[in-house]
Amino acid sequence: MWFAIIGTDVADSLDKRKSVRPAHIARLQALLDAGRLFVAGAFPAIESEDPGPAGFSGSMILAEFPSQAEARAWADADPYVAAGVYADVQIKPFRKALPA
Repeated sequence: MWFAIIGTDVADSLDKRKSVRPAHIARLQALLDAGRLFVAGAFPAIESEDPGPAGFSGSMILAEFPSQAEARAWADADPYVAAGVYADVQIKPFRKALPA
């Protein structure tokens, strides 16, 4: 099943994000290589592709896992969690409707 993993950043998370981004991206690449990643990206803190020092307010990953518990375990092991980037991480089952 698909799961949305939605991380909400702590205040002033940009330096923490930058410090562990390569490890975070490597985990996403592994999901992509396994055919289990639908989309992943960050929420800019301002309306801009490159928010500069404003940074980001969070991230969303839409990926396939056998269960919500396994999605949670994967999310809990993310470098952004270990580095304190996220204040909160929600895991929600997702059912794609469109495009078909």
